[in-house]
Amino acid sequence: MYRLFKPLIFSFFTPETAHTIVMKLLLVLSYIPLSSFILRLFFSYKSPVLEKDVMGIKFPNPVGLAAGFDKNGDRYNELSNFGFGFIEIGSITPTEQPGNPKPRCFRLVEDNAIINRMGINNKGVKYAVTSLKENRPRVIIGGNISKSTTSPNDQAPVDYEKSFAQLYDFVDYFVINVSCPNVKGLTKLQDINSLSEIVDKLTTLRKYFDDYRPILLKVSPDLTYEQLDEIIELILVSGLDGIVATNTTTKREDLKTSSDKIEAIGDGGLSGEPLYRKSLEVIKYISRKTNGQLPIIGVGGIMTPGQAKEMLDSGASLIQVYTGFIYNGPGIVRKINKYLAKSKKAC
Repeated sequence: MYRLFKPLIFSFFTPETAHTIVMKLLLVLSYIPLSSFILRLFFSYKSPVLEKDVMGIKFPNPVGLAAGFDKNGDRYNELSNFGFGFIEIGSITPTEQPGNPKPRCFRLVEDNAIINRMGINNKGVKYAVTSLKENRPRVIIGGNISKSTTSPNDQAPVDYEKSFAQLYDFVDYFVINVSCPNVKGLTKLQDINSLSEIVDKLTTLRKYFDDYRPILLKVSPDLTYEQLDEIIELILVSGLDGIVATNTTTKREDLKTSSDKIEAIGDGGLSGEPLYRKSLEVIKYISRKTNGQLPIIGVGGIMTPGQAKEMLDSGASLIQVYTGFIYNGPGIVRKINKYLAKSKKAC
């Protein structure tokens, strides 16, 4: 059914408008009796072999929804009906921010890809906390946090602390986003000195809470191996619990879309199929460097069940989809989980 509607959606709606429509439809569905049951019946797939204990959290399956789709924590329960084992909300900043000027999101249909320069538009941490309080999550929730666009980098640790403290009792794990290419200067926080200060603040603050929340770091696929080595070392000695690999890329290599169109679009982070191999190599490298001991959430260009399995086999503990969800529809989650379960049973 999604194959029938997708050409119409892609033809008549911009990516951002289509996303807004989907979120509103999910809200409408939430008021329809038995809608959750019916969606789960069609889209979820359960099997004991899919369950995974990672970072002390028991995930019902390893397939999550990446940050950026439910930016504000509006529709995580409705989205969980499509079979996700966990959902990451955000990125969330201490205060509301509008993001970059529109247009800021573009489809590359020939490449099964998206370029976005959204600029971490969100309603702020207080809004997200209110939503989490009022709508108790029925799914594991990750909180992806970032600094405000207007905050200079030397004030970034304070921004991360604010969101971390307010969200702490309402999410299951945290992701530090220092790798989004769409906020000026943010990726510079991947510099080991800047990063160390942020990490120290959050790991120290965590000690004052009764319950333990894992903290992961989301990295760029455009880092050099030397930079990755420094970050891995910091993670291992600092008390961080894992890594999310990877964010979107600023590279434009081997695309089928015409160079004229790419140039007209301009800046932004590329996600989708062209990112897959790059993300996979980063995951393999991290897994080798840490002897498979560091939990990795693999994300970037997963479009098929086979790619999902390859990423898990390459060292990822869990995986996330985003652009694949958009191009292949909500059925992709069930297909991946069913494929993974059959693969495990066959072993």
